[in-house]
Amino acid sequence: MAEQTNGTVGYELEEGIARIQLDRPHRLNAVIPDLVEDLCGALDRARRDGVGAVVLAGRGRAFCSGADLKHEEPPVGEAEERRRLQRVQDVSRKIRQSPHPVVAAVHGYALGAGCEFALCSDLVVAARDATFGFPEVEVGRSVTGGISHVLPAAVGLVRAKELLLLGERFGAEEARRLGLVNRVVEPEELEEAALNLARKLRDRPRAAVSRAKFAVDRGAQSDIGTAYEVEVDYALAARVSGDAGRGNAAFRRDAEKERG
Repeated sequence: MAEQTNGTVGYELEEGIARIQLDRPHRLNAVIPDLVEDLCGALDRARRDGVGAVVLAGRGRAFCSGADLKHEEPPVGEAEERRRLQRVQDVSRKIRQSPHPVVAAVHGYALGAGCEFALCSDLVVAARDATFGFPEVEVGRSVTGGISHVLPAAVGLVRAKELLLLGERFGAEEARRLGLVNRVVEPEELEEAALNLARKLRDRPRAAVSRAKFAVDRGAQSDIGTAYEVEVDYALAARVSGDAGRGNAAFRRDAEKERG
């Protein structure tokens, strides 16, 4: 499918993988309400298209530099401002609730909302030049996008407070050390590395991938007893669907090939 651009976000579907690109390169893909709407629309479209995986990236010199502080919106009341903030959170909600995995391909700046978009994805591949950070406190704002849950769960409460309160930027290798990034690659390898992960995910049994994704997310947000129950429910669903049998057969075939 040819690439299509919906205002501030590009969308391309090829071989079961949707490539979604933030497209405000002149502003380092900084976030404005139109970009939020277009990104939510692209994520909805990927779900309607029944894709096996999504690669989320940014055009130009950055993934996303956070809120566009030069963009002025007309003053609104508290109710409308609440709606706007909740709409930004919808990006993370849609990523989390999508049945397919989302792979973030991060280069350049991933700050504020951009860092939230990346870290709420299922897997993160970062170029060695990537820079992460949460500058919200410094500019008198507050985090959104569920990061107040995601970050402490990933790095611990003490480190999360340090990252959010001080707002110090950190590179790709530090992000990997903290457990926020899966892989670090050279900038010229980023696109292909993210696509390779997306292809591997696309080729796995889709129902099994969805169940694993949801089980991990739900388990991280619940007590161990609830996690046990969810795991049993999903394991039973896999058996009924036949995914387990097909997966076992494929595994045996691959093992035989490796043995020669």
